[in-house]
Amino acid sequence: MTHHWGYVAAVASAVLFGMAATLNKIVLKDVHPLIVAGLIYFIAGIVLFCVRLSPLQKLVLSIMETPTKTETAIGKRDFEILAMVILSGAVVAPFLFLYGLSETTAVNASLLSNAEALFTVFIALLFFKERGARKDYVGILLLIIGAIFLTTNAEFQKLSLAREILGNALIVGACLFWGIDNNLSKLVSKKRDLVLLTALKCSIGGGILLFLSISLKINFQIPLFSLPYLFSVGAFSIGFSILLFLFALREIGSMKTGIIFSTSSLFGAAFALIVLRETFSLIQLTAGFVMLLGVYVIYRK
Repeated sequence: MTHHWGYVAAVASAVLFGMAATLNKIVLKDVHPLIVAGLIYFIAGIVLFCVRLSPLQKLVLSIMETPTKTETAIGKRDFEILAMVILSGAVVAPFLFLYGLSETTAVNASLLSNAEALFTVFIALLFFKERGARKDYVGILLLIIGAIFLTTNAEFQKLSLAREILGNALIVGACLFWGIDNNLSKLVSKKRDLVLLTALKCSIGGGILLFLSISLKINFQIPLFSLPYLFSVGAFSIGFSILLFLFALREIGSMKTGIIFSTSSLFGAAFALIVLRETFSLIQLTAGFVMLLGVYVIYRK
């Protein structure tokens, strides 16, 4: 694999994850958010275990093979890191985000969700000593500006950051843990068997969230029409999206992967326009072009 496939994987991961918001919005009308989070992660894990046990495993691993960067053996330390990845990114972050979402406005949540990319970059700079060229930081700035205007539609008068303090703090906390997850995941992304690692992360994280749902005695009724949406989000927007994300981490690092992944908000808005017929303003369209320009600036040599 040549280096540019890391950028392709990061964008593809963002496209798949962007679909989740629209499909989840349909399901959340009838199913509790915590159950949705648990099910989509658990389904992702089951699907990836099926891939690993099927003849497709060799094909997937050969496509994602990078001889100079991959390590075959998975040791005790790798499982310890994976445990921290699961706890931070598949349990604590979704839990904080969903409860934060219930305590704040949609506009606040959309704006504050962009903090994930910032935390990812800062942690990569401070703790993992990742560095970029000057054009990388220009691209990062363009992506952040584009994401802010895309997710808020420049309706800053609707922000109420001072009022919904608890909900806003929970969402920022979730973004911090996702930023930690993104950087820790880079340490295990060097392993060849990314399918196994992703399957473990999703199935264990989803299982813990479902156990929490049962402990909190949340109603487990799920309409039959919701199942195709849950399966689609679990398999593609979570399972294969995380798999591609790990590959991108290996190829281009946490900083670039995390910031390019923020384009998921752009693809999510486009998918909502097509499926739910939601509006897409000129401001959001311009912000989308700014984000794509940021990706190009980061990618170009």
